[in-house]
Amino acid sequence: MTRLSIDAERLLGRIRTLGSIGRDADGRLVRLAASDTDREGRDRFVAWLEEAGLDVAVDRIGNIFGIWRPAGLEDAAPLMLGSHIDTIIDAGIYDGCYGVLSGLAVIETLKAAGFSPARPLAVAAFTNEEGVRYAPDMMGSLVHAGGLSVETALATVGTDGTVLGKELERIGYAGGNAPGFLTPHAYVELHIEQGPVLAHEGIAIGAVETLQGISWQKVTIDGKANHAGTTPMAMRQDAGHAAARVVAFLRERARASQTPTVATVGCMAFEPNAINVIPARATFTVDLRDPDEARLREEEAALAAFLDRLAQDEKVAISVERLARFEPVTFDARIVGRIESAARARGLSHRRMTSGAGHDAQMMARIAPAAMIFVPSIAGISHNPAERTEDADLVAGANVLLDVVRAMTAEGASP
Repeated sequence: MTRLSIDAERLLGRIRTLGSIGRDADGRLVRLAASDTDREGRDRFVAWLEEAGLDVAVDRIGNIFGIWRPAGLEDAAPLMLGSHIDTIIDAGIYDGCYGVLSGLAVIETLKAAGFSPARPLAVAAFTNEEGVRYAPDMMGSLVHAGGLSVETALATVGTDGTVLGKELERIGYAGGNAPGFLTPHAYVELHIEQGPVLAHEGIAIGAVETLQGISWQKVTIDGKANHAGTTPMAMRQDAGHAAARVVAFLRERARASQTPTVATVGCMAFEPNAINVIPARATFTVDLRDPDEARLREEEAALAAFLDRLAQDEKVAISVERLARFEPVTFDARIVGRIESAARARGLSHRRMTSGAGHDAQMMARIAPAAMIFVPSIAGISHNPAERTEDADLVAGANVLLDVVRAMTAEGASP
C-alpha cells in the first residue's frame, strides 16, 4: 500500500489553537470540565469535526464523538480513537488534546486518500478525564464503559459546589445519547508519555502494554488543638506530626522496595492552621500506584496497618475515605504488536512500556480491545505549562497511529 502521512501543519496548528483557548488573566491554560472555557474548546473541536464531514454525537455525560460511517457500514462497530480536551489548572497544551486531534487527523487523511475502511471510524473527546473539578477522573470514559452510572456521575458535586449535570446543560453539552451507545470494535489512544523514559532513552515510540493500578484515599487525623508554647511534646495529640509520619512512611517504604510502586501525598490541610496552635486535624490524600494488582493491594494493606499503629502511638483518631480505585490494565497484545510493526516500518525506534498515569484507554479496555501509543515528553514534564514534545515526535506518533488504524480497518483485519 502507498504510505500516507497526516497533514503535519494542520495538526500542529490545531494543537496550538486549542492550546490558546481557555487562558485566564495570568495567561494560564485552564479548561476544567464543564466550565465556560471547556465549552469554548468543545465548540472549536465540534467545528473541526463538522468541517471534516463527520457525524457529531454527544451523550448524556457530555462525551463528544465524531463518526465516519461509510455507506453500508452504518451499523458496524467502529474503531475508536480519542482522549480528552479538559485540562488541569495551569496546564500544558498536549495532554489529551494531542490524542484527540491526531485521531481526527487520521480520519481526515484516510478520507482524503479515498481509503475504504472495513468498519466505521470514530474519534472521541471524553468528559472530565482530569478529575480536577469533579471526581473521579476519567469519568466520561468510565461512564461510557459502564463502570459508573450516568445518574451518579451527573449528580457529582464539584470542588466549587456546582453539579456536573447542571453545568453540562448550562454549556450546551448535555447530549441525548445514552452513554455506551457507540460500542467500539477496538480503541487506540495516542498520548504524550508524561514521563521521562522515552526522552531519556532517545526512543521515538512507546507501545504501551500495561497501565498501573491506582488507589486514591483521603485520610483524616483528629488530634487536639493546644498551645504551641505551653504544651510539652510528650503530652501532645498532634495531628500534624501524625500526618508527617504517614508521609515519611509512604516514601521510605516505596523507596526501599525493589518494585515500580509509587506513593504520593499531594494534598494536605491543617486545622486550625495557625502558627502557634498544635493542629487539631490533618486531612490529606494518598495516591498509590503499581502495575501489579497483588502488590497494590499489599501497599494498601501496609498503609492501613500503619495507620492503626499510628492512631495508638499518637493518641489520635484516624478515618479513611476511598476516593477512587482502578485495577491495573493489560492492553491487547495484537494491537501492541501492530504499534511496534508500524513504528518499525517507519524506521522509528520503539519499546514496550507501562503507563504510570491513568488514561481513558484503561476504561475503554473494559469493553473492547485497547492499547496506547506514547511519544516522548521533554524532561518528562507534564501537568505543567512547560510540558513539551518536539513537533517531529508529534507528527511521527500521529503517523504511527494512522498506519495502525489503516491496518486495523483493512478488509478482513482483526484488532
